[in-house]
Amino acid sequence: MFEFNTEKYWQSEMLSHEDSFQKTREAMQDDFAKVLDTCVKAIKSGNKIMLFGNGGSASDAQHLATELTVRFIDTRKPIAAIALTTDTSALTAIGNDFGFDHIFSRQIEAIGNKGDIAIAISTSGKSPNIIKALEMARTQNITTIGLSGRDGGGMPPLCDHMLIVPSNITARIQEMHILLGHMLCGGLEQKL
Repeated sequence: MFEFNTEKYWQSEMLSHEDSFQKTREAMQDDFAKVLDTCVKAIKSGNKIMLFGNGGSASDAQHLATELTVRFIDTRKPIAAIALTTDTSALTAIGNDFGFDHIFSRQIEAIGNKGDIAIAISTSGKSPNIIKALEMARTQNITTIGLSGRDGGGMPPLCDHMLIVPSNITARIQEMHILLGHMLCGGLEQKL
C-alpha cells in the first residue's frame, strides 16, 4: 500500500518550483523588457490590452486585466485592459453560432483596434481558439504577445513577442505566468 509522505511532497514541489523560477529568470529578462516597453507605448498611445486564455489561463487573463483596470499596488489612473473570457453571453453565442474555436477571434474582430495589444496565455500554445485569435489580431495590426511553456506550440510565428516558460510541467508554467503577469502590471504601473 502506498503511503503519502507530506514532507517529501512539500520538498519536491518547492524544488520543482525553484527550478522553474531559476530557469525563467535566466531566460527571459530581455524578452520581458521588450514586452513591457511595447505595452507602455500602446497605453501611452491610447490603446488597450486584451487578454485571453482557457481554463486556468482564463482566470489569469481576468486577474491581470483587473489588476490593470483597478490597481496593482498603487492608486493611479486605470490602465485600459479587458479579459475576453468574462462575457458569458458573448462566449456562449459565439460558441453556439460560430464554434468554440472562434470565441476570442470574434471579440478581437469586434473590439480590437490597430495599435492594441493582444496577450494570449496558453501553457501548451496549441489551443485552436488561441491560434485563431492571434491570426485575427495580426490581420488588424494588433501587437501580439504570447505567454506559453514547453516549445510555445503554434504561437511563436503568430506573436510579436513570446515569453515561453522553460518547463514542461503545466503547474510550473502557470506559476511563472502569474509571476510574469504581476511583474507586467507592476512595471506598467511604475512606468506610466
